[in-house]
Amino acid sequence: MTLPAALLGRIDGALALLQRVAIEHVPAALASSLGAEDMVLTDMIARHKLEIDIFTLDTGRLHGDTLQLVGEIRRRYGREVQVVAPDSQAVGDFVARFGRDAFYGSVELRKRCCQIRKVEPLGRALAGRRAWVSGLRRAQAATRGAIEFAEHDAVHGIFKFNPLADWSEQDIWSYVRFFEVPYNRLHDQGYRSIGCAPCTRPVAAGEDPRAGRWWWESPGGAGARECGIHFSPEGRLLRDGARA
Repeated sequence: MTLPAALLGRIDGALALLQRVAIEHVPAALASSLGAEDMVLTDMIARHKLEIDIFTLDTGRLHGDTLQLVGEIRRRYGREVQVVAPDSQAVGDFVARFGRDAFYGSVELRKRCCQIRKVEPLGRALAGRRAWVSGLRRAQAATRGAIEFAEHDAVHGIFKFNPLADWSEQDIWSYVRFFEVPYNRLHDQGYRSIGCAPCTRPVAAGEDPRAGRWWWESPGGAGARECGIHFSPEGRLLRDGARA
């Protein structure tokens, strides 16, 4: 198998950006969902021995297949993944007041659950960092079409880098197969975007890649398939930050 020249160029571009982050924005970290995109970035960081830490948010509701990748990364690359959990008291209070699966009841409760299990832990994981790296791609959803390679995250006061912004889904899987990158086996079962187990389902042919996220909610407007990580405190999608 050979990689097309266009993809080789995108690999070079992504690597150059990661190398820049590792040199100019220490300390930096990859916020990994353990999805295919973030496994590609993990492979690049480990393969080229870049000084970029890796962390993941264990919401307490992830699939077992997802969490298995933490050990797989350690075995394959010798890299540790920091696992950041939500505040147990906040989770307990939410469950006691609204119920364990209250997010099915309303968008407001779903967002509150995301705030506790993802947004607040992300803030702690990024504390003291000068930059974070994500696997966001423009082709993932209409809400992500304006993603820049480098943005300023006004919420956390640091730069955010998206090295795979111009990659297609086919690019991701070509890289995974060529370099034999470990990946979440749920992808083989029709999952194209993987979050918490009760909030994620496989998608059918022709569906939007993120249609499996919070599928019980009406399609809604911009941001309907995004969690609070990608919003400002005022509810604005974080897609227009200044370039780094």
